[in-house]
Amino acid sequence: MERVGTALGAEAAAERVSVLLGPGLNIKRNPLAGRNFEYFSEDPLLSGTLAAAQIRGIQSQGVAASAKHFAVNSQETHRMSIDEIVDERALHELYLEGFRIAITQGGAWTVMSSYNRVNGTYANEHVELLDEILRRRWGFDGLVVTDWGGNNDRVAGLRAGNALEMPSTDGVTDREIVRAVEDGTLDESVLDARVDELLTLIDRTAPRDAAPADLDGHHSLAIEAARRSIVLASNRDGMLPLGRAAGRIAVIGDFAATPRYQGAGSSLVNPTRVDTPLDALRATDLDIIGYEPGFRRRGAASGRLRRRALRLAEQAETVLLFLGLDESAEAEAVDRTHMRLAQNQLDLARELIALGRRVVVVLAGGAPVELPFADEVDAMVLGYLGGQGLGPAIADMLTGRANPAGKLAETYPLQYSDVPGAASFGRTEATSEHRESIYLGYRYYDKVGAPVRYPFGHGLSYTTFAYSDLGADATTARVTVANTGAVAGDEIVQVYLEAPDAAAGQVRAPRELGGFARVHLEPGERATVEITLAEHAFQVFDTGIHDWRVAPGAYTVLAGASSRDIRARVAVDIEGERVDLGGSPNYTTGRVTAVDAAEFESLLGRPLPPATWPTGRPLTRDDIIAQTKGRGGFASVLHALIEGTSRALMALGRPHASNNVRFAFDLPFRSVERMSGGTVDAAMIDGLLLMVNGRFWRGARRTLSAWWAHRSRPARTAQRMRPESED
Repeated sequence: MERVGTALGAEAAAERVSVLLGPGLNIKRNPLAGRNFEYFSEDPLLSGTLAAAQIRGIQSQGVAASAKHFAVNSQETHRMSIDEIVDERALHELYLEGFRIAITQGGAWTVMSSYNRVNGTYANEHVELLDEILRRRWGFDGLVVTDWGGNNDRVAGLRAGNALEMPSTDGVTDREIVRAVEDGTLDESVLDARVDELLTLIDRTAPRDAAPADLDGHHSLAIEAARRSIVLASNRDGMLPLGRAAGRIAVIGDFAATPRYQGAGSSLVNPTRVDTPLDALRATDLDIIGYEPGFRRRGAASGRLRRRALRLAEQAETVLLFLGLDESAEAEAVDRTHMRLAQNQLDLARELIALGRRVVVVLAGGAPVELPFADEVDAMVLGYLGGQGLGPAIADMLTGRANPAGKLAETYPLQYSDVPGAASFGRTEATSEHRESIYLGYRYYDKVGAPVRYPFGHGLSYTTFAYSDLGADATTARVTVANTGAVAGDEIVQVYLEAPDAAAGQVRAPRELGGFARVHLEPGERATVEITLAEHAFQVFDTGIHDWRVAPGAYTVLAGASSRDIRARVAVDIEGERVDLGGSPNYTTGRVTAVDAAEFESLLGRPLPPATWPTGRPLTRDDIIAQTKGRGGFASVLHALIEGTSRALMALGRPHASNNVRFAFDLPFRSVERMSGGTVDAAMIDGLLLMVNGRFWRGARRTLSAWWAHRSRPARTAQRMRPESED
């Protein structure tokens, strides 16, 4: 990750870009979250460690990294207004911990605040988050920047610690700052501090004579990064790697020729090149007899494509089936509505399996999907979004030129209904209640003993590894790993910390990741791997003192190949002051799907705010455009116009543009003026609000009048400023 970050920084520097807007490291709370493809993991230690490495690499080139989105950016639905309701312990142990690691170990020069509210306050105005935690507790000395259009109250943001609003509003909110200083509601010293932070960033990223980026070398790095990340999820009877026994091979699936190599939305970039899996496979010694796309990209059924694929498969002995989520399924501003692959892909997979040929599935996408056919195929390869070098990486892994070693950074549930919060995620209006608290991902599944498709940390190899001689103390674990197979390979050794008595009767996960390390071993080679345990390995966040505290007891240190493939264990006694980790029945057992409002309120220590939008009142500047739905009149027309435009663009095969249009739904009315750079002014917004609130003609007249006045204002201003000699 640090090498990748260095390459990204070098390319940014060559283009005279001062700030690279990444890495994104929010916790993957739910598989349907639209921005999961940008984020690292469901585990904060893994997220923070990888983010810190990338930050160090980027900033080594004089380019600032921007750790984002701070904080609790857990969904895209109504992201600019949603209030993420989360208890204090879960906030610190899960949602903030990765950022703490990224800041303290990576030294990020900028942090991007998220759009959403956190427990009632916009993240960009959250004094506790931006000042007390980020700066005072973690020692951050950089600049906080808003997400694009993520400013609610500019002056409140300045007070909390935000220095830079993006994009520029061409003076719209600058005037708010001037008025606040003049009327005494904003101390000028606060403004000075924010200016100092901006000047510091300018100094840190001062233009340098950057050499042109080594694009060939970076492409080779992209291949290596993809190769090291691919996860071999299943491999029945040693089907992979492919060799002569594979015989005649049919390549089927649109993603083989037109790969998903990145997500959609603001993260979209233009690659210098893209190597496709199909081209890379044809360049090998495999007997590739043909290729068929098999299905249309965005789910529309095609009998012709399906029949051609089946005919090709009938001539083969092995089928390489490339499936995945299309560009419209994973994008900024849109959460997925289900966890399934497109039906036409599922139908094709079933028919190919029924032919009785060997089937190897290569899956593309940035988050888990349901895989009902997983037990019926011969191998499952999770390629995720492999970047521009994914083609050679996949071919190398399938043929054995590279030994897979990637491990899953998130759990694959059997079905979406198994996910805590599945019933409510992305379906509420004003708030998103994190009733599952600390029980996310493997912490939840391991607590309740739920079966999963693939556990956190899972990933197979073409060789085998044996663990022995595990030893541990309060800071370090050491374990000997031996390659007991016939080929060289890498193993990612994972250390988990099992809570005393496996956390029975406590609000605590039974085990948590405490550290990890990657080791390369030749056949027969062994090595002792030493892993430094996480800073908070034996601690919990004590809400009584609002700080971390060691939770004493008899722990078990586990070493394994996944959260459920434990190979060695050793006991460690940890001393400390007793922490009360008891709670209500559903929280002590982890059965959080049964938590009701009263139990969640008890955990929070306060009443829950309303979960729905207010009804029966006119919309205001602080409401979002999505609230026009179902109000009738012009409001419904406006909603239908945006929805129809989005659907039309999707039908025209322009998913990125479609998603950008849908971005408007979650835009507060107040932001229209700011995002337009003042082209639309406050008076026009007031007229538009009259129109959507049922007073169409009066609002239309006011909007037109405001537009005319605004249009002529620059001319009058220019007339007043013209030198006398020009008259």
